[in-house]
Amino acid sequence: MGRRSRVAEVLAAVLSLFLGAACGSRLPESDFRHDDRTPPPRASAPLRVGIITSATSPVGGSAFTGPRDGATAFFDRLDARGGIDGRRVEVHRCDDGGSGVGNNECVHKLVDEEAVVALVATTALDYAGASRVAHAGVPDIGGQPIGAAYDTYPHLYGIYGSLAPRHGTPGWNGKLYGGTEVYRYFEREHGARTAAVVSYNQSASAAYARLVERGLRAEGYKVVTEQVDFALPNFRAVAADLKSQGADLVFDAIDAHGNAQLCQAMDEVGADVTAKVTNVQNWTSTVPDDYKDAPRCRNALWATGAGRNFDDTGHPAVREFREATKGLKTHSQWQLEGWAAARWFTDAAKSCAATGITRACVDSYMNRSQGYTAGGLLLPVRFERLPEPPRTSRSCLSVARWQDGRGWVSQGDMNRTCFTVPQLAYTP
Repeated sequence: MGRRSRVAEVLAAVLSLFLGAACGSRLPESDFRHDDRTPPPRASAPLRVGIITSATSPVGGSAFTGPRDGATAFFDRLDARGGIDGRRVEVHRCDDGGSGVGNNECVHKLVDEEAVVALVATTALDYAGASRVAHAGVPDIGGQPIGAAYDTYPHLYGIYGSLAPRHGTPGWNGKLYGGTEVYRYFEREHGARTAAVVSYNQSASAAYARLVERGLRAEGYKVVTEQVDFALPNFRAVAADLKSQGADLVFDAIDAHGNAQLCQAMDEVGADVTAKVTNVQNWTSTVPDDYKDAPRCRNALWATGAGRNFDDTGHPAVREFREATKGLKTHSQWQLEGWAAARWFTDAAKSCAATGITRACVDSYMNRSQGYTAGGLLLPVRFERLPEPPRTSRSCLSVARWQDGRGWVSQGDMNRTCFTVPQLAYTP
């Protein structure tokens, strides 16, 4: 089963922010060798883990906090049930402010000063401290791959896995690869043949839009490109053209506020589509408020990802997550993925309890984590170091559709919604 593509998911979330992320420089492999000099804590001492989040950033206060909240909820529940081998998990959180400087400060504080055994559910707009984490041999477990760090450095284990060599250069010679399974899904399952891609007249937005266009064309779609002014967007004109062009699908490289305005304009002009496709970052319970002025477009929202729908409470692992997070005002797919990351660390730590829960032991478990699913919450995750990028990959995806009164409704079995698709190169 192939590594989940971020072309149709996380890149959309990141590039819509129009802010760059650090990719790191090439370092010799010898720089990543490490001795686990963190002394094993006393048997009764708490286990320290760190969570780095861009909780306050130029993007806004709640944009990146979902994984942190999900992981924290898991550890709170774990401690209430006795911890790991009788030891409490002590969570040290750090807000990097969305800057590279702040991120390096968080890494120094957690890795050097607090001597955490691992980082969990990292969600950083600019993961500038990633190389320092790798140098220290600290396993970073289940982080969100907003930049290229999780396809660049050893000891970093993104929530979706990686097939890249991870020797200090992003991907393969600076290029990452992603599949076209999202586009294949809508063509095969819903007969979509015409897709629109909406972007701003801004470099990062336009670059991502071109990437989506490539993937759609590779799957044989007729592609309609729409670009609006970043400062004074005329979404009504875009919506009218979408209607006249007969678009089946709408993808975008714009921010959440812009998406809401686009949906409202689509409702106003009567532009009905098979799917207004969003990404995992926007897979949240706030849809009724975010799209309150666009009921038709709201009920055409679809989300794709690599984890089980957080509204799928018929599954026991999801039910457990929802029960533990019932005190939160909202729920999201990123919260579920943060919960899964914390569970991943816990499984690693439990495997080390007999010999000592150290950075090196936890890291060794992560290296062996082929096919990990967090009890069915994730599509099986792979970590390999392929010398050459794959030309094709069998990739599966989780799909959900918003329906008023029901929330996000899962569409099929994510472990069986799979396609063998080409892998397209892009520069992070």
